[in-house]
Amino acid sequence: MKKVLLSILLVVVFAIALPINKGNTVQAAEQHNPVVFVHGIGGTASNFYSIERYLASQGWNSNQFYGVEFYNKQGSNITNGPQLKRYIDSVLQRTGAQKVDIVAHSMGGANTLYYIKNLGGGNKVDNVVTLGGANGLTTNQALPGTDPNDKILYTSIYSLTDGIVAPSLSRLYGGKNIRLTGIDHLSLLVNSQVKGYIKEGLNGGGENTN
Repeated sequence: MKKVLLSILLVVVFAIALPINKGNTVQAAEQHNPVVFVHGIGGTASNFYSIERYLASQGWNSNQFYGVEFYNKQGSNITNGPQLKRYIDSVLQRTGAQKVDIVAHSMGGANTLYYIKNLGGGNKVDNVVTLGGANGLTTNQALPGTDPNDKILYTSIYSLTDGIVAPSLSRLYGGKNIRLTGIDHLSLLVNSQVKGYIKEGLNGGGENTN
């Protein structure tokens, strides 16, 4: 009798636990990739504080934000590219994630694309969003020639009134280009309209305006 009651109890417990496990699986599938923030010349990881706060308010886990601090503040692809590679590898190892998303400002855009194009980053990144990125210094405005199976979504957000990086340098043929005006180079890091486009880019959406 006791064995029968125990069996019934186990069946009831299993039946109750099953939908909970299913819900956890769905929740895990909806989580975002870790986000790596890549600063530009003379910048620091703290440049993205306003963007991080916004994304956290939109459902991102702030514990999944990572900002690289380049040793070379002059934006060199030769030194910053390998450092970014090591940093992203450490983020993937630490989090157990398979890929990261990247938000890069200014020369950080060129460093990011150099990493993807030349240092095997194509299969470690899902979404790339550049803000006033000096992208053409690495790509000549064309997307990096990554493996066709590595489907990275590129979003370039830039302003006609940037004042530092020429809009033509930011534009990426084959990517999603968001052309704005009335925003200077540093304000791309704090502007509310830009933040909305960053969110869309990280979610794999957004409208190509150029």
